Amino acid sequence: MLLAGDPEQPGHAVRRTTLPHHQIGPAPVPCVGGEAIVGNHEGMQMHEVVTIETPGLGDRSYLVHDSVTAVVVDPQRDIDRMLDAAKAAGARITHVLETHIHNDYVTGGFALARATGAAYVVAAAEDVSFSRTGVGDGDVITSGSLSLTALATPGHTPGHLSYVLRDPDGDPVAVFTGGSMLFGAVGRTDLISPEQAEALTRAQYGSVRRLAAELPDQAAVYPTHGFGSFCSATPTSGDSSTIGRERRSNLALISDEDTFVQELLAGLTAYPRYYAHMGPANRGGPVLPDLSAPQPAGAREIRRRIEAGEWVVDLRGRQAFARSHVSGTISVELSDPFATYLGWTIPWGTPLTLIGDSPRQVTDAQLQLARIGIDRLEAAAAGPVSDLAGERISAYEVSDFEGLAAHWGRYALVVVDVRRPDEWEAGHLSGAVHIPFWEVEQRAGDVPEGEAWVHCASGFRAAIGASLLDRAGRRVVHVDDDWERAARAGLPITTPS
Repeated sequence: MLLAGDPEQPGHAVRRTTLPHHQIGPAPVPCVGGEAIVGNHEGMQMHEVVTIETPGLGDRSYLVHDSVTAVVVDPQRDIDRMLDAAKAAGARITHVLETHIHNDYVTGGFALARATGAAYVVAAAEDVSFSRTGVGDGDVITSGSLSLTALATPGHTPGHLSYVLRDPDGDPVAVFTGGSMLFGAVGRTDLISPEQAEALTRAQYGSVRRLAAELPDQAAVYPTHGFGSFCSATPTSGDSSTIGRERRSNLALISDEDTFVQELLAGLTAYPRYYAHMGPANRGGPVLPDLSAPQPAGAREIRRRIEAGEWVVDLRGRQAFARSHVSGTISVELSDPFATYLGWTIPWGTPLTLIGDSPRQVTDAQLQLARIGIDRLEAAAAGPVSDLAGERISAYEVSDFEGLAAHWGRYALVVVDVRRPDEWEAGHLSGAVHIPFWEVEQRAGDVPEGEAWVHCASGFRAAIGASLLDRAGRRVVHVDDDWERAARAGLPITTPS
């Protein structure tokens, strides 16, 4: 079945960019894979790029069309968004292009190509288990009046490709850069293996410089990553860019190679643990998931699963969870970061049940999880906590950094910082215990005795950590506040010398 999702709904933004009009003649043009497509569109032809955003994963996918035929770049797994965009444009999808084997999501490319009969274009150098149209450096993909040239841009992955969109005169008008050139930054280079990170970082430097050398200033840049994705090596800036703008601001274009390599490698931070499972899934040719409703669970079934050590995740707002929740459940609020942080925290393969206020919450969460390969839910439930908990209801206090300051120094107060190691090293509360949120379940015993005040940088990850400690039987207080307010509250902060 096709995944549900309206491309215009919040959280699935669609952007449209019109590229210059071109005069197209009727000359036949050979296409990658031995096929031939005849460009037979008289008069003026408009090329449009439709950008489909997935904010929860920090990625963008693209549909490029001329109102007759279309090419898709790096589609997410809910392919109906692409099908809807193509239908709205009146265009037939002829090719689905992957810039690389993705590490942060399960691709929809294989399934979209099967659903539309399109050619599935993947780097010939990649080892995959499915039939595809293999391309390499310099190969040209044509679809109607569209012509894209593959450029080898290794770095983010060894087989990474970028695709240059050209006008009928052969002039580049845009480039789809995947995880190579991002807005002011580049894709991270340590996802394949730590041993290859330096070599890939040097390759990344050369790839971004190649794009800048071969493309004109006015060419638009369309990356897949860099909008919150942990696939970005450093934070990106801006919402759009061109080659000319990148010449002035991109990390790889304003640094010498050794400085770039040293700074990029030193700045790489932790990334979600589920990334380890995305590459193998994508090399296998992932099909569409079954998003039929999971088995309904009542209070007795929920309790049985909790006591069996399974994960039962509550999707409601984190403060609502703190006020009242089924004992033993884990708080992962349903919002943009939901799939990233649940996938990061849960031991991969652990049976998962979702509960929420409404069936719609569960359905939305199920779609988000499918994007990272969590296809099967053991069960689900919706309704008031009192109906789902039987008599096993728990609660804990919520405070902020001012509240923590008011209790600072109190006997048996323990501060637990669940941020990433790089955040901790940049500055932390004096005397705090550092346990990254994804380690809290396994390391609950490392938290000293006392009342545990759990914080992160905004409150979202702290809710996960607090609920895991609460499940372990600890008395907790969830600090639901922005880290910047800690210093203003007068709390003592240890920073690097």
